Amino acid sequence: MAQTENLRLNYEAILSHIGEQIDREGLMKTPERAAKAFQFLTQGYGQDPVAILRSAMFRQDYSEMVLVKNIELYSLCEHHLLPFFGKAHVAYIPNGYIVGLSKIPRVVDVFARRLQVQERLTIEIRDVIQETLQPLGVAVVIEAQHMCMMMRGVQKQNSITTTSAFTGEFRNAETRSEFLRLISSTLH
Repeated sequence: MAQTENLRLNYEAILSHIGEQIDREGLMKTPERAAKAFQFLTQGYGQDPVAILRSAMFRQDYSEMVLVKNIELYSLCEHHLLPFFGKAHVAYIPNGYIVGLSKIPRVVDVFARRLQVQERLTIEIRDVIQETLQPLGVAVVIEAQHMCMMMRGVQKQNSITTTSAFTGEFRNAETRSEFLRLISSTLH
């Protein structure tokens, strides 16, 4: 509760500094709402992605690709505190263990709900899956639009940034190509 109050006071100060009247009707509750929103958008700092993965690891003799694609993600750029949003595509090749499918999007959210750059977000997702599950390989591709590029700076509305990170078998051209074909296709 003290954190919410501290953030509220800081938002109040920011609004005052830009010339707003913080006591006008439309802004009276804005500092508290903004404080709570910021806490929600950065809740990943209080979550443990390793614990999330370990909570649903199961022994399974399966060594083919497991792909969860089109995982919605929303994050905040650490440079401007503006949103970036898009999709993550995450695959791994099990090596004795599989993980509950819902845990992959939860891991994406843990890292996305921190101040981020897309490049680091991609690597953090890859690394925690590799280190926790010890699979034969991990692949992560993120496609995102950045409000810092759309609203300010170069103001390019249709630009999409794509990042990728691979380990193990996904460094093999054939496996990587299969992954890239699957994330591009519409099988359903």
